[in-house]
Amino acid sequence: MSPPRSPAGSGGGHGDDRAPASPAPLATPRTGPRTWARDLAMGMRFAAGGDREGWIRTALTAAGVALGVAVLLLGASVPTLMDSWHGREKARENLGQSHEPLPADNTLRYASADTLFHGVPVRGRLVRPDGGRPPVPPGVRQLPGPGRMLVSPALKELLASPEGALLRERLDFRVAGVIGDEGLRGPRELTYLAQSATLAAPDGYRIDHFGKGWNPLPMRAPAVVLVIMTCVALMTPVMVFIGTSVRFGNERRERRLAALRLVGADVRSTRRIASGEALFGSLLGLVAGGALFLGGRQFASVITLWDINVFPSDVTPGPLAVALIAVLVPAAAVGVTLFAQRGVTVEPLGVVRDRPTVRRRLWWRVALPAVGALLLVPLAREFPWRDTPFNTVRLAAGAMLLLFGVTALLPWLVDAVVGRLHGGPVSWQLAVRRLQLSSGSATRAVSGITVAVAGAIAIHMLMTGMQTGYAQAYAESGKAPRIGLWGNAHDWPQVQRALTALRATPGVAAVRGTIDANVARRPAAGNSRSAGRYATIAVGSCAELRTLARVGSCRDGEVFLTGARGRDATLAPGAAVDLNPPDFQGDPAAPRPWKIPTAAREARLLHPGRAPDRVPYDLLATPSAVDIGRFRSPTMELKVTFDRGTPDAVEHIRTTAAHIDPTMNEFSAVDNPHDAQYSSVRNGLFAGAVVTLLLIGTGLIISTVEQLHERRRVLSTLDAYGTRRTTLGWSVLWQTAIPVVLGLGLALGCGLALGTLLLTMLDSVVTVDKPVVAGMTGIGGAVILFVTALSLPPLWRMMRPDGLRTE
Repeated sequence: MSPPRSPAGSGGGHGDDRAPASPAPLATPRTGPRTWARDLAMGMRFAAGGDREGWIRTALTAAGVALGVAVLLLGASVPTLMDSWHGREKARENLGQSHEPLPADNTLRYASADTLFHGVPVRGRLVRPDGGRPPVPPGVRQLPGPGRMLVSPALKELLASPEGALLRERLDFRVAGVIGDEGLRGPRELTYLAQSATLAAPDGYRIDHFGKGWNPLPMRAPAVVLVIMTCVALMTPVMVFIGTSVRFGNERRERRLAALRLVGADVRSTRRIASGEALFGSLLGLVAGGALFLGGRQFASVITLWDINVFPSDVTPGPLAVALIAVLVPAAAVGVTLFAQRGVTVEPLGVVRDRPTVRRRLWWRVALPAVGALLLVPLAREFPWRDTPFNTVRLAAGAMLLLFGVTALLPWLVDAVVGRLHGGPVSWQLAVRRLQLSSGSATRAVSGITVAVAGAIAIHMLMTGMQTGYAQAYAESGKAPRIGLWGNAHDWPQVQRALTALRATPGVAAVRGTIDANVARRPAAGNSRSAGRYATIAVGSCAELRTLARVGSCRDGEVFLTGARGRDATLAPGAAVDLNPPDFQGDPAAPRPWKIPTAAREARLLHPGRAPDRVPYDLLATPSAVDIGRFRSPTMELKVTFDRGTPDAVEHIRTTAAHIDPTMNEFSAVDNPHDAQYSSVRNGLFAGAVVTLLLIGTGLIISTVEQLHERRRVLSTLDAYGTRRTTLGWSVLWQTAIPVVLGLGLALGCGLALGTLLLTMLDSVVTVDKPVVAGMTGIGGAVILFVTALSLPPLWRMMRPDGLRTE
């Protein structure tokens, strides 16, 4: 018998005719774009033409890539989202111009009338046209008539519902129409535009156009840290999972590559073909991720975070970001596959794995989290934390290095632990021996769980600490049930009417009110530096002044000196002050001198210290002692104490204040808007972490089933020798549990360390969210049981005598 002829030879015969592919194109050329394109296309055809199991692996790869692409597109949409949100605010606003225009046919008076309803802000604007062609804000075709208002769709829905009954009483206008999307920051915004027939100076500004250039205030340090860490916590596990998902089905792929080697393909061609298979799954994931992003952004209108609510069309990534994602994600899939093939030698008769065992080096695995900690520790010592580009990069890089360090440490830790395990039940020995032989696929799948849990624990610690800080601040400042109100003052009878109306409001226990204003001290003799220093005066009846200071006997027309900010000749009986101080240097304000009566007496303030609702008054005056109309910008200051037991007492007070003056402002600590916002964000992050863990658990199932398939002959042999199925079932459980438990331990340590550093950075109390930590640990344990339960049916199918048959 002649030896078999190689199919790559030049001879004829049926063997050559039945070759699956012509060998000549595989041999030449070996490099170049055409060769790469041909091999990648062949790999994509293999992936697309596979069996049901192949399509399951491709679908799982696409799901992992789709999740990563959706998150990347969402992150790339944030700049466009914020630009659109701020752009609509700029286009519709103009609260004052540097040079107020004269009344004309194209001008109007414009004022703010914001309010709160059950802690939710309601934006209100009042207008009063000066002529027949007033400017119109975006989203409005025509200004409403007197006593009418245009409302946002969300506000219209609220006013029509039973929950909006108290708000209907407050907004004393008839609904005449709806504001268009161009005039709203978001679809859930509560806003209205009403025409007031009584609006006059100084309650508003005269303007001749809408739209004003302004720069929004930068976010405070806690918000910046939270945004950066949320992006890192979302992106890091996604990047790890993309790298893991493109390696699903590696064993089956390598057998197919061995068959290609048998028909003449070289090693480089097989690696390119393997990359093509991964490329097919990543391209499907790219398309699916785009569809997932487009579908998910439709829920943007129902999500409100820190008063930011946007339209779905705002969630649009820039063209450059889309192009980079479309190129880098498939390129990353190809790169990861080539990297995974570097330690595997594919030969014509199979995959060679008897190369010397590579010892896992510890130094670089420890260096990653160590460098991350070195970047974060100085930030934790810096107080206050400053939002600079350098600090932002350090924070993001340090957090990512810490999380990636957990991923790098896990394989070494698994090898170190299982290498020291000996003895035990048969099921335990089978699992340990399998991990000792090959733990790479198990640790790769578990690394995604580790990073996701570590990031979730750190973020939840950060949010819990911030939420606790806000709750303590509001609890401290809101101990006294008190609301502060202030607005423009015209005369003392106006304040008296306001006090009477508030005292008749349900739930009000006490009310006090004064007219506050600033005065400028006149220069004292021989001391010109004392000129221009401001002092504060409170005007009120004797009863109101007694709530501020110990005045003793009091008659209308008297003035009192408190000495709250020191005593000098500029504030003394007989001294002159300016009732019209300039607002800024260079303001051409005409002086309005007023002489402190020589009969002015001393009084001691009841609460001389500073507090948000206390003013260190320098002068106290009764209404007839000074002409209120001569003050530059007098304000009506009201302090309302209410009974917490009265239902909706706060809302009734706000309604009364709106009827007194719609432009009145409020200062209170009765509503904590951060609590519900932080709770919703924490719940959303927890749900996202659960979904990520379940998806990673699905990948772990595929990896486990593939390992079982590789050992089907061994399993059949064990079954033939009488090994019980429960023993092998327990071995699968231990094989899954050991890497997951070690990974959760690493995740717990890394998450707590990172969360502690972040809270120290913000000078917050370090608080461990124990329910979240327990929940994440419980979910990790559930993933173990989930993987084991779904791996048992394939295990039992492979434990059959026909698995010993050899063809």
